[in-house]
Amino acid sequence: EIPRVTGVQTCALPISDAKMVRFVLCLLASASATTVLPRSGATPLLALRGGAYPPPKAGYHALAAKGCAATKQTVMPNLLSGALAGGYVAFGGILSLTVASALGDVSPGVQKLVFGLLFPIALLNIVATGSQLFTGNTASVSAALLEGLIEPMDLVRNWVVTYAGNLIGSLLFVWAFQYTGLLTGTTAAMAAKITTGKCAGAMGPTIMKGILANWLVCLAAFMATIETDLAGKILGMWPCISGFVMMGFEHSIANLFLLPLGAAAGAEVSVMDMVMRNIVPVTIGNILAGAVIFAGSYSYLYGALGGHTKD
Repeated sequence: EIPRVTGVQTCALPISDAKMVRFVLCLLASASATTVLPRSGATPLLALRGGAYPPPKAGYHALAAKGCAATKQTVMPNLLSGALAGGYVAFGGILSLTVASALGDVSPGVQKLVFGLLFPIALLNIVATGSQLFTGNTASVSAALLEGLIEPMDLVRNWVVTYAGNLIGSLLFVWAFQYTGLLTGTTAAMAAKITTGKCAGAMGPTIMKGILANWLVCLAAFMATIETDLAGKILGMWPCISGFVMMGFEHSIANLFLLPLGAAAGAEVSVMDMVMRNIVPVTIGNILAGAVIFAGSYSYLYGALGGHTKD
């Protein structure tokens, strides 16, 4: 509870820069423990922030319930929700590219730091609006399947439609950003450089980058699901999203925007390069992280795979 301090006797000290510390110490010393009284009717601090962080088991089953709810959307609403999510990821990419590319002559670490700190606005917009993102659904919808809440075809339909929606939203934003005339200068140069680099890796390492990226994304989605207030959701997901970006891991839906954008900016890569050297292996890695590592592990620890009940 928020306390009220009564009976404080202040010291007669003039307030100046030199004596400010002494004045504060005098105030603290003059208040005894018996004079700190709770204010009647005060709201507990935990209630102000939405309550205590729930236990992991409850959080896992909340994630499974969220996945079940995601599959209840019919095709067109699911497709629209996915397109909006793709657009929100693109917003994060545009913001990060625009600012990080304009830093000038700085070390690569500073550029990575700024890019990573700005990009999580993408997931914030998705979480706040309830839009469907394929990478998060690899965990939540898989959890729903493992807990017996949905059928296998529900999972397949949701993944396919959500991925298609994410792709549509991403490509529309590539066109929209190029149409603005802002894809020039350092922004265009950085977009092209990123695309070229993302299409240069071998299959195995690229799959592993996809696994590591979506492991962190699923953790972010997990914490955002079980937190009840916006501040808690932001604090839970921001470090995870920033982390995977700064470490250079691969996110399939982000790449559905970044790779075509880089190609539009002049990167010398073909559509086949983008699909086979990045999108396919990254998507495989993202699925392994969400469905097997995350949903599978926590179903074994807290759910049906381990013989546990919800309660």
